[in-house]
Amino acid sequence: MINRHLNLGCGQRFHPDWVNLDLHPTSPSVQQWDLQEELPFPDESFDVVYHSHVLEHFSKADGLQLLNRCRRILKPNGILRVAVPDLERIARLYLQALDMAASSRGHEGQAKHDWMLLELYDQAVREHPGGEMLEFARRAPADQREFLRQRLGGELDRMLKARDSAQESSQENKTSNMKGLADKLRRKVLRFVAGREGMHSYDLGRFRLSGEVHLWMYDRHSLGRALEQAGFTGPRCVGAPESVIPGWGDFHLDTEADGRIYKPDSLYMEATRP
Repeated sequence: MINRHLNLGCGQRFHPDWVNLDLHPTSPSVQQWDLQEELPFPDESFDVVYHSHVLEHFSKADGLQLLNRCRRILKPNGILRVAVPDLERIARLYLQALDMAASSRGHEGQAKHDWMLLELYDQAVREHPGGEMLEFARRAPADQREFLRQRLGGELDRMLKARDSAQESSQENKTSNMKGLADKLRRKVLRFVAGREGMHSYDLGRFRLSGEVHLWMYDRHSLGRALEQAGFTGPRCVGAPESVIPGWGDFHLDTEADGRIYKPDSLYMEATRP
């Protein structure tokens, strides 16, 4: 019997042998789906469900609901694998950077302190795509880029590339995309009716609801508790290349082909549906 694997909110990290869902598909191998909705599969459909850096984009309550949906579609003894930003590691590095910045007042310590503050808060409070983290990464000299790569891995290159692609796409929409023209008309009407303050609220609301911001954070204790509350058993921390999922290393979802970890800032946890 062939095992069935599901990757939720896959972005650009997917495997063609899996069923892959994302709100904005980037490949014919990915199906379009809004994870705020019930998952479009019968009960006990999959042997494995995986999502990486998805859960933190849901509120605590909605995140628990997503975990419950994952349990519903997993077969008995099926595996759920979750990757999220590791709040514990971020907090410990922040405290180290704080001590370094406060004691030496050196440029390196100050830069690390500034970055760790952004890891803590920027993606929760930002009001535009990429936020201050992207601007920091774009301005960082070579020595600082190395520290950022230790934290972000291949995600750093994706962030910088996505910024350039977004700017090009924005220009194309302004000149040739009918959806962009409709939005432009909508904005003109709204500005006339609601004024500048109304326009700001509209733009901010659209961005905050776009799915980019973080609505909750997890450490190894709180994520394990959430999995247990959703009905899973045996939550356990694992490494990026480590898993009880058969053939995990061949899928290269949390690692690159050369073995490097794709997102080193992650907490990885697996649990079993009873």
